[in-house]
Amino acid sequence: MKYVDEFRDADIAKRIASEIARLSGGQALKLMEVCGGHTHTIYKHGIEDVLPRNIDLVHGPGCPVCVLPMGRIDDAIAIARMDDIIFTTFGDMMRVPGSHGSLLDVKAEGADVRFVYSPLDAFKLARQHPERQVVFFAIGFETTAPSTAVTLLRARAEGIKNFSVFCNHVTIVPAIKAILDSPDLRLDGFVGPGHVSMVIGMRPYHFIAHGHHKPVVISGFEPLDIIQAVYMIVKQLSEGRSEVENQYKRVVRPEGNVKALEAMARTMELRPFFEWRGLGFITHSALKLRPEFADWDAELRFEVPGLRVADPKACQCGEVLKGVIKPWECKVFGTSCTPETPIGTCMVSPEGACAAYFNYGRFSMAAERTQLNVLPLTP
Repeated sequence: MKYVDEFRDADIAKRIASEIARLSGGQALKLMEVCGGHTHTIYKHGIEDVLPRNIDLVHGPGCPVCVLPMGRIDDAIAIARMDDIIFTTFGDMMRVPGSHGSLLDVKAEGADVRFVYSPLDAFKLARQHPERQVVFFAIGFETTAPSTAVTLLRARAEGIKNFSVFCNHVTIVPAIKAILDSPDLRLDGFVGPGHVSMVIGMRPYHFIAHGHHKPVVISGFEPLDIIQAVYMIVKQLSEGRSEVENQYKRVVRPEGNVKALEAMARTMELRPFFEWRGLGFITHSALKLRPEFADWDAELRFEVPGLRVADPKACQCGEVLKGVIKPWECKVFGTSCTPETPIGTCMVSPEGACAAYFNYGRFSMAAERTQLNVLPLTP
């Protein structure tokens, strides 16, 4: 297929869904889409209503903003409040609540907080303002880590010392392992993340298929991509197989992006442990700067609180991130917690499951969905 509308053909979707129903034989199957981008496609295009009702899609910890614990937000705010700091971040981090407000609140108080589209934008600011320290709030899975790595290499090559990185990059595989080890969730297969896999390739997921005997299908982000990925998972299950397959062959290579992985290896290394919202501390699940890049490490350059902060008791982001509940099952969803007044990160981020459901499906509760037939795929 060459054009976007071909990936949204409702007739093809119906035919694939019928084949999924035939292969599954009515057996209840619970599949996790790991990536927040997949979650938004599922809600936006009504894929849950296209698939047979025995197929249950649950949402995993694939939103990098959502999994960041509140203590790290507080650390970022502490840096942003320091004198002569230009604190830069992606736009979706501006409204993420810490224990005492957000970066947007700090900006309103007078701190110089700016949103950027890439770490290279922050690096450009450091060139333009040599008299000030410019800090980049680096977040994301392996998808965004290479751009941070390339920027660090450039900063060292040019000798720019007023630029530093507050590194919060996380890795996807330990999070999936934590999900698989969770006693309160049974899964039959995984819709693997597309953008992360573009960087890391297919090999890191083999432990899921071979060790845990769960099918994994790496998927693209259009509606037919996801429906085909579900079909491929169900086909594996019907044939008694558990393998790692690649539906997103037009983008993902089996070996990943070797150049990106090399840049990450030159600039970053694994942390001994890191706290994830909803999942607790997971060993070797996040990245920090290597010792040779200490001059560009904001955690070493500035004093940060480094405290663990509990989430608000009313927020159930942790359960949503683990796939234990759906967003609308949270007791504050759509009432006290909305995109305008978020309590948890899942309602803030464009990739958060709560934001996706609020924007595209908050008027369609479970009882209503069981009465629906196939919905159109085009928005």
